[in-house]
Amino acid sequence: MTPDLPKTEIAVIEMTNAFRKEHALSPVKADPKLTAAARAYAKLLATTGKFTHEADGKKPHQRAEAQGYRFCFVAENLAVDSNRAGFTDKGLAQEFLSGWKKSDVHRANLLMAGATDIGIGVAKVPDHPGQYVSVQMLARPESQRIAFTIENKAGFPVEYRITGKGRTLGENKSVTYRSCNPVALTFPAGARVEYEPGNGEFFIVRAAGSDRVIVDRK
Repeated sequence: MTPDLPKTEIAVIEMTNAFRKEHALSPVKADPKLTAAARAYAKLLATTGKFTHEADGKKPHQRAEAQGYRFCFVAENLAVDSNRAGFTDKGLAQEFLSGWKKSDVHRANLLMAGATDIGIGVAKVPDHPGQYVSVQMLARPESQRIAFTIENKAGFPVEYRITGKGRTLGENKSVTYRSCNPVALTFPAGARVEYEPGNGEFFIVRAAGSDRVIVDRK
């Protein structure tokens, strides 16, 4: 059996999104620039026999950038699978996904919360019956970088947490965070509210007592 490679690529995207849905994550959509980068690299790996993330002397984000993709982050998964009897389109896609799910690093890439785009490239290895290479790129564009500001007008230092990590903001101070992934923002001394800051938002903290605060979100 000889798989149809474009159909296999589509199946990889569908299975990736099904896996992300199981973990309550948003789906990723095919991006033509990432697809071009992934296909070109899959062909290079298949024809040279090399199997590393820098076989062409570039890092994944540099390959994406060379295709015109302006990135906030780029993650890359590689896979090689063989079966002399061949594969169906979905069978080959499933082999790729199964291997990635079993690896902590590759699984983490599949489940990157901030990923919005995907590119898949699948290439047949010449002179090796039933052997195929896959390159998967998961990314978020620079246009979707998140930047938000916290300003302390409480009159005393304020404690807060960014995705579980404790921080303290001094009196009359402000701080701006930039992130490629969604973050959770909480103020232990305020209402029991967990915020997911959007790009360009301001959080102004004011006193609601000697050790309590209220937060204005703008």
